[in-house]
Amino acid sequence: MTERATFYYDFNSPYSYLAAERISGLFAEAELEQPEWRPISFGHILKTTGRRPWSFEDDRGADFAEIQRRADERGLPEVRYPDGWPIENYSLNPIRAATYAKESGRVVSFSLACFRQVFAAGRDMSDVDNVLIAAAACELHPKAVLKGIEMQSVKDRLRTATGEAIAQGVTGIPTLAVGDELFWGDDRLEDGVAAAVR
Repeated sequence: MTERATFYYDFNSPYSYLAAERISGLFAEAELEQPEWRPISFGHILKTTGRRPWSFEDDRGADFAEIQRRADERGLPEVRYPDGWPIENYSLNPIRAATYAKESGRVVSFSLACFRQVFAAGRDMSDVDNVLIAAAACELHPKAVLKGIEMQSVKDRLRTATGEAIAQGVTGIPTLAVGDELFWGDDRLEDGVAAAVR
């Protein structure tokens, strides 16, 4: 494969959390170059596409059960959801912080720490202190992260990444892009890796 794969995600998605916890291992097992982790604003994608995700529906018990089944199968902690999830506590701060973390080569470690704050600890990431806890876990300085999430250049990079994802055809998360092929969902990662091997 000549083109590096791209992993699109947002921290409001438990399926992105499940994918984030295993994607690096799948690529390593296949002896492939690790994908680029690219945080994007799922809220903006929803507004652009007009999609209504499963998490907004009243009848979402089957998805909750499936998410927990996968977590149990993979030895992950019990999945917890912040109070008011997914609407009341959606914030751009964690994905801006992840965008900032990319500059120092820490986007993977920050993103995993952030996902674990949300879905292993049930913490509300609209509270910037919880974003800083995730930052501290990967040795990002709190003051630098606070400054970073307010920087116009960081906001612009996130906007650009989201726009490029939409232009590529991304309509949901997690999505793994391998060349022109898109693999949407935690359950499609193996298909994406197989495409990357080809």
